[in-house]
Amino acid sequence: MTHKKLCHRQQGFTLVEVMIAIAVLSIGILTIIAAFASAVASTHNSQENLISRQKALETMESIFTARNTQQISFAAINNIPSGGIFVSGATPLWAAGPDGLVNTADDTPFAANGVCPAGPECIPMPGPDGILGTADDIPMSLGNFTRQIAISPVLNADGTLNPNLRQITVTVSYAGSRGSARTYTVNALISSFR
Repeated sequence: MTHKKLCHRQQGFTLVEVMIAIAVLSIGILTIIAAFASAVASTHNSQENLISRQKALETMESIFTARNTQQISFAAINNIPSGGIFVSGATPLWAAGPDGLVNTADDTPFAANGVCPAGPECIPMPGPDGILGTADDIPMSLGNFTRQIAISPVLNADGTLNPNLRQITVTVSYAGSRGSARTYTVNALISSFR
């Protein structure tokens, strides 16, 4: 009799319980792997995100500086179809031409410089030694980046055109690590008054 009582006390998991436990653990592990992959992709794109942000802000600042120093008139702060100097549509990150402003008709490809070849903008990155400016620097081409400046009129509250105010939208786009397009946009209002 004691042997039968012992058998009833020693019960294990059924096959169904084991299968349910395996399914729950598998879902948990897959969730962790997906989160890890997302974090790795986000970290990989952080450098490109920072570059696109900086290029958009630099472009906006150059337009305000050109207006403040009277390098260009307020009337010139417009896209070419509207009588201004800024090219419509996305363009590569080329060097500013003689006018000193990017995304105008006189932009030119960058000249070769150090480890960077001629063409779209290129940023030298530290090589294996981790020191910038040494012989093992690696070029990072910004050939997959584009920049667009869209300038639009601003309406007054009554619907009439405000002749002293324009909206500037600078958009820097690049192809992400998985081929998806990523963009960074900066908006500002610029007035004819300094």
